[in-house]
Amino acid sequence: MSTPQSTGHAPEPRVWGRVPQRNKNFTGREDLLDKLHESVTSDVTAVVPHALHGFGGVGKTHVAMEYAWRFRHEYDLVWWVPADQINLIRSSLAGLAPHLGLPASMTRTVSDASDAVLDALRRGDPYSRWLLIFDNADEPEDINELVPRGRGHVLITSRNYRWEGVVDTVAVDVFSREESIQFLRKRLPGTTTDEDADRLAEELGDLPLALEQAGALQVETGMSVETYLGLLARQTARLLDANKPADYPLSMTAAWSISLAQLASRLPEAVELLRCCAFFGPDPIPRDVFEELPAELAEQSRLKTILGDTILLSKAIRVLGRYALIRIDSDNRTIQLHRLVQALLREELSEDDREEFRHEVHLLLAAFAPKHPDDPAAWPRYAALLSHMSPAKVELCPHPLIREFAIDVTRYLYTSGDLQLAGILAQRFEDRWRTDNGEDHRDVMVMRRHLGAILWALGSFPDAYRLNKQNLARMREKLGPDHAETLALANVHGADLRARGQFTEALHHDQELLQQHTHMYGPHHRRTLRVKNNLSVDYLLLADYARAQELLEETFRQWRNNPVAGSSQLNVLAAWNGLARVLRLSGNYLEACDVGEDAYEYGVSELGADHVWTLKTAKDLSIAKRRAGFTDEALDIARHTFEREQRLFGRDHPDTLAGALCLANALRTTNAGEEALDLLMDAVERYPRAYGDTHPFRYGCDMNLALLLRVTGDTAAALTRDRAALDGFDAQLGREHHYSLTCAINLASDLATMDDVESARRLGESTLGRLRALLGEDHPLTLAGASNLVIDLRRSGESERADALAADTFERYRRVLGTEHPDVVVATSGERLDFDFDPPAL
Repeated sequence: MSTPQSTGHAPEPRVWGRVPQRNKNFTGREDLLDKLHESVTSDVTAVVPHALHGFGGVGKTHVAMEYAWRFRHEYDLVWWVPADQINLIRSSLAGLAPHLGLPASMTRTVSDASDAVLDALRRGDPYSRWLLIFDNADEPEDINELVPRGRGHVLITSRNYRWEGVVDTVAVDVFSREESIQFLRKRLPGTTTDEDADRLAEELGDLPLALEQAGALQVETGMSVETYLGLLARQTARLLDANKPADYPLSMTAAWSISLAQLASRLPEAVELLRCCAFFGPDPIPRDVFEELPAELAEQSRLKTILGDTILLSKAIRVLGRYALIRIDSDNRTIQLHRLVQALLREELSEDDREEFRHEVHLLLAAFAPKHPDDPAAWPRYAALLSHMSPAKVELCPHPLIREFAIDVTRYLYTSGDLQLAGILAQRFEDRWRTDNGEDHRDVMVMRRHLGAILWALGSFPDAYRLNKQNLARMREKLGPDHAETLALANVHGADLRARGQFTEALHHDQELLQQHTHMYGPHHRRTLRVKNNLSVDYLLLADYARAQELLEETFRQWRNNPVAGSSQLNVLAAWNGLARVLRLSGNYLEACDVGEDAYEYGVSELGADHVWTLKTAKDLSIAKRRAGFTDEALDIARHTFEREQRLFGRDHPDTLAGALCLANALRTTNAGEEALDLLMDAVERYPRAYGDTHPFRYGCDMNLALLLRVTGDTAAALTRDRAALDGFDAQLGREHHYSLTCAINLASDLATMDDVESARRLGESTLGRLRALLGEDHPLTLAGASNLVIDLRRSGESERADALAADTFERYRRVLGTEHPDVVVATSGERLDFDFDPPAL
């Protein structure tokens, strides 16, 4: 994003994003700009979008650019949205998110981030004076829903006249003759008369792009108007014979053809470069794409001569700029072709030449892309390539390195959080490659592996499971069980099993996988470390916290202190947060807060505050804070995280559901029971849809609701729900599990509240014995069970046993948590303790 220089005392927009450089040769259009400004600003209550429409080359984009620059002082926010590819419109809108205090586009599903942007613009929070420009929006039905409504302003440029039935439209016609003459006199200072300018404008039909091409050619070559008009007459006749499509103004094609012919005679290498640029998208092309290709690609390059000659390449780009065939943006180091010029260039080529130039673009894109799509430092470069993927038809290329590039782009989108676009591209590539090469081709199976990971990250667990299971069987058959891609998918399949609630099966799967990876790669290879990290999750889910912590410490130490090739910030943060989580589940709350704070700060620094893994870390930090007794801090973090996850993923996504439980638990501990109950009543309906009817996480959500029902006075409903949840836990995990025993503690409290003291005591005694065996005598959950049992023993008349247990329990409580901890205060005051459930990341 660039910031325009202030002129006079007019205030500058606080947000100025992606607006192209001002055209220093912009001429005329005063009446049009005044009419547009008056029409736009007359809408005082709600935005009425305005569309600038007209045929190609008439200058719609330049009018919109001039409007943005000229009236920028009237806005707090001005944002430019390239609108020729529907998938990238949302990405551009999502780029506004951090400027509005919303989640950033590279850390979420783009769809939900862009929806949040549109909502913020509609509400005018934090800016009500905004201007959005959708450039080259030729399909009203595709983008109308993405045009914000509010008190700001929207400009649309389009060649499609169907906008007339959707928004207020302003026609952009060719220059008036006076404007044409004025433009040419500015473009050709001191070299032409009004009479010559009038003749030239007449022949070029006053079309701005054609006038720009003609003026640039004459400036560059010193050609006289008379000579140019003679060439134009002959060229026009040739073009008429060629039967150019009606979409292309004849004056434009004639002017362009003359410029191209003159350029070819002076610097033919520049023409080759220009033709190559015709197969990129119409958005800015990074200047550094045009670098010498690596040896494995150079032999296929049609441009290898010019790409290998830095001086010649620079000269060609400058000459193309002087001929007005490309637009050079020196500040952002990009070049750009008008889409009409691109279309004309492509049309004049034979089909073989088109294929060669298209492949040249594939080579350039692949060479420009970084080799580590998981690295956030590489993401801006990948982002600069996205708008060129579809126009270049990358999916059609069978070259192995180009397909590897396509896979890397998909991986970049997935790891950076743009899951929706990742899924679209992955499906497009998989469909095309499967059509070309069949189900059993390696590239098809690899892309399916990435598609499965994207589906999983989107929360579509059943779809991911089916796809991955089928693909894994095919890989094992066709590639072999020890192939790197087979092993990579096998590691993902463990997460599929966890998402289905098959924790024991996932453990066995990952244990075998670790042996296989250690044998294949050694104990410290990045692939082996990833298996160890996943295996730690299995142990954690089965409440073997000691083994989970051992694996996490080993993995984190290797990722953080002795990084191996291919490691990423994501790996570091996942292990770091996992370590904080297992410390908390082991009862070491203060240590979990310390480690969690460090992990969260790392996530913010390396991935951004709104990256999906930073948000997971924030959620775990909130839980640790709550367990440690820092309830206000925990609530602030939980609320902030849930609101962002809701905007990012929607209410049904597993991460949002976990955020809802985290927030509800924090609200309950701060006596905001009504708000917490609303959250849980909603979540309990959504959990079975996300995980199925028998997943342990579903029962955990039910258990939380039961706890809150009892706290708010509906003990009978709480008892019924806790009994059902405990039956579910027992069936899925057995009674000797952390989740089951937590539910048993709460069920005993339900029974005690209903005055079934004997049943509460019996359940409390059996639960305490199991807790001591599983977690140890000093674990806070064990101490909570013991503290509650003290109350039930007293009510049952067993005072001596109660006194002895109280003395031992409270002494341990004070030593473990401190006298000021809320649980210790509650326990020593003779009140019951409750424990809730927070689903860990799978």
